Amino acid sequence: MSDTGWAGAVRCMWMRGGTSKGGFFLGQDLPDERAARDRFLLRVMGSPDARQIDGIGGGDPLTSKVAVVRKSTRRGVDVDYLFLQVFVDQALVTDAQNCGNILAGVGAFAIERGLVSPNDGITPVTVFMENTQQIATLNVQTPAGHVCYAGDARIDGVPGTAAPVPITFRDTAGSSCGALLPTGRAVDEIDGIPATLIDNGMPVVVLRADDLNVDGGANRESLDRDQALKVRLESIRLQAGPLMNLGDVKEKSVPKMTLISPPQQGGAISTRTFIPHRCHAAIGVLGAVSVASACLIKGTPTAAMAQVPEGASKTLSIEHPSGETTVVVDLAQDGAIASAAILRTARKLFDGTVFSE
Repeated sequence: MSDTGWAGAVRCMWMRGGTSKGGFFLGQDLPDERAARDRFLLRVMGSPDARQIDGIGGGDPLTSKVAVVRKSTRRGVDVDYLFLQVFVDQALVTDAQNCGNILAGVGAFAIERGLVSPNDGITPVTVFMENTQQIATLNVQTPAGHVCYAGDARIDGVPGTAAPVPITFRDTAGSSCGALLPTGRAVDEIDGIPATLIDNGMPVVVLRADDLNVDGGANRESLDRDQALKVRLESIRLQAGPLMNLGDVKEKSVPKMTLISPPQQGGAISTRTFIPHRCHAAIGVLGAVSVASACLIKGTPTAAMAQVPEGASKTLSIEHPSGETTVVVDLAQDGAIASAAILRTARKLFDGTVFSE
């Protein structure tokens, strides 16, 4: 046993899921006791250290993620998925949020590990997301019964193309906060700034960039350097946490903070998202779903600004620093959001043994 409290060698698959990367583990291969598990993962990732030089993490929140996958005992569900965010420069592992990007790799991983039997063609994998107690279905390309990662699908923020992984989310409204609009209002005012507090799979505080005197088209690097902006955002975030039924969020990675501005590339809305203290290179999958939902709620600043198509099925292009993310939202007859779907890709990068000693 090492000082992590767990034996030093564990099987791990390193995968890109959407615009993130992380370690994928079978639940049975990790310690049952949470503190021992977290110590092991911190050691494996190389945290806390800004470069994560003594681990496999990439020195960025988007490349310091973990998926824990188990065969499910739930009716109609193939696997259970727990997402863990391993902080880069803090000795902290949290399950306070979900991750739709890492989710994109769960179906392929489950098939590769023998948890799901593949079809010849496309294999649907139904996933119970433990963080939010919700369900998603992934369609994985499996020609001749083998996972295929190559294809023609392209997503912004990832170079090249790969096999498409369509993901459909069900019943994600209020998954972390108890309601789509946890305060019951389309707009709340915090520090004098109108804000929409929303949760359709990811708790997000949506703010107009103009209200913070920010250029909505600014690049990620300039926003990360704007310390005054970060102080203002953190003040709003800390006040939003209790309003969103999340409690004290000082040590949590939710809610995310999204600045919106009019679309610049023909999409529905332009976004810059802080996750929560660094500007995202793109936007998280479920964060994009929450922002797309805000576009459809009457009375929100987002709805007033967004370009929204007609019809019960709405395809919304959510612009972000590295391109756009397309969300398809289907509405029920009463106008409520019935489901949301998104296209992601994933790729297996290596499969082997990771060491904590």
